[in-house]
Amino acid sequence: MPKDFPDHHDADLVIRFYEMRREAVTRDARKAMAAWMPKTWDDVVALSKPDHPNNAAFRQLSGYWEMVYGMARHGIAHGEFLMENSGEGMFFYSRFEPYLAQMREHMSPRIFTNCEWVSKHTEMGKTQLAMFVARWAKMNAAK
Repeated sequence: MPKDFPDHHDADLVIRFYEMRREAVTRDARKAMAAWMPKTWDDVVALSKPDHPNNAAFRQLSGYWEMVYGMARHGIAHGEFLMENSGEGMFFYSRFEPYLAQMREHMSPRIFTNCEWVSKHTEMGKTQLAMFVARWAKMNAAK
């Protein structure tokens, strides 16, 4: 059941999520994935292969953000408050959102379920996703 207002438990969760992002393995994964910019479905397929240099980073971050956003989807954390305090998950997800249908058909029918939920059911998620998708489009067009 979604919460109407954030409370101190939400603040505690957001701070813990931030602390977890600072952990060494997650920090390295964030750095690797920040530099990865897919241009085609083939780029996404390549990333999903175990021998891709960023495969572990992809799995680390996709699992992390799915866990975090699942807490919003299931009412454990206040969704708007969570999204107001971290745009990085939408930054990550925005690279995959154009390929979501293909990823679900070829990789997993549940992939990015929670990321998609916050991008459609929170105002801040909608805003952030639109901003990042536009940014990627502009960057890809400039190359």
